[in-house]
Amino acid sequence: MLSAPGASPLPGPRVLFIGGTGIISAASVARAVALGYAVTVLNRAASSVRPVPAGVETLVADIRDGAAVDAVLGARTFDVVADFVTFLPEHARAAVKTFRGRCGQYLFISSASAYQKPPVRLPITESTPLRNPFWHYSREKIACEEVFFAAYRDAGFPVTVVRPSHTYDHTRLPLLFGWTDVHRMRAGLPVVVHGDGTSLWTLTHTADFAVGFVGLFGLPVAGEAFTITSEDVLPWDAVYRSVAAAAGVPEPLLVHVASDTIAAHVPEFGPGLLGDKAHSVIFDNTRIKSLVPEFGTRIRFAAGARAIMTWHIGHPEARVVNPEYMALSDRLAALR
Repeated sequence: MLSAPGASPLPGPRVLFIGGTGIISAASVARAVALGYAVTVLNRAASSVRPVPAGVETLVADIRDGAAVDAVLGARTFDVVADFVTFLPEHARAAVKTFRGRCGQYLFISSASAYQKPPVRLPITESTPLRNPFWHYSREKIACEEVFFAAYRDAGFPVTVVRPSHTYDHTRLPLLFGWTDVHRMRAGLPVVVHGDGTSLWTLTHTADFAVGFVGLFGLPVAGEAFTITSEDVLPWDAVYRSVAAAAGVPEPLLVHVASDTIAAHVPEFGPGLLGDKAHSVIFDNTRIKSLVPEFGTRIRFAAGARAIMTWHIGHPEARVVNPEYMALSDRLAALR
C-alpha cells in the first residue's frame, strides 16, 4: 500500500527501512513490526516475493533520486533509519546529506566480506582489519564505512555499521550454480564445489540476523561497528550435502575444483570466490550478544535447506536449469 507522507501506521518509535523487501532486510522489517515499531519502507517498487507485513507504510521513490526522496519524506524525522542499499561512497555521501538532522540513529549495512582476506587469524572480530584486494564490492563497502565514520567524527552523524556475512532466506540456494546444482544432484551428475570442500563457511538465516539487528534499535552505539552472523559453521561439502539431503539425494557426486581454476574459467565468479568464499570464516559475535542477549543461532542450515527446497517446490519459476551452467559444470568437473 502507499500511505501519504506524514502518516504513522503504528504508535511505536519511528523506523525507516531504505530497502526492506530483500533477502536480508525483509525479516528485519517483520521483526520490527512484531516489536511494535512504526515501520516505513522506502523502496522503488513493491515486492511480490517478500511483500511488507500489514501495517507497514510504504513510500515509493528511488533512493538515488534525491529530489524524489525529499518529496516523499517531506519534513519527516525518524528515530531509526536502516540503510540496506548503499553500495558506493557516493551513495554514502548522499545519505549523510539527506538524513543529517533527520534521524536519531542511522544503521548502515556493510559486509563481513570487508574483513581482511585472507584472514590472518580466526575468529574474525570487529577489530580485524578491513582489507579485501580481491573483490571490488567489498572495497566499496569499506569506502562507504569510511564516509560514514568521517561524518560521525566530524559532525556527529549517528551512524552504526553492521557487518553481516552470508545471510539467506527460503528463496536463495547458497550453491555455486544455484538450482542447476540441485538438478545435477538429482540426475547423479558431478556437482562442482570450490576448493577441497573443507574450508569453513558461516551461513546466517535472515530471521536470526533480524534479532540482532533490530535489537540495536535505539541503543547508544553511534560510531561503532557490529558483526552479526550465525555460529552455524560448516565445511562447504557439508553445505552441499545439506541441500542434497533436503532434495532427497543421500549421496551427491561432489567434485572439487580449485577456486583459482573456477575464477579463470568463470571470471564473474572470481571476486566472490577469491575475495570471500574460498577462505574459512568464523566470526566472534561477543559484541552483539553483549547488547542483544536474545540474539543467537536458532535456525541451523539443515533446517534452512529444507525450507529452501519446500519453497522451490512451490515455485516452479525458480527451478531454472541454466544450460550454460550445465556446460560449465561438465567442463570444470573434467579438470579435477
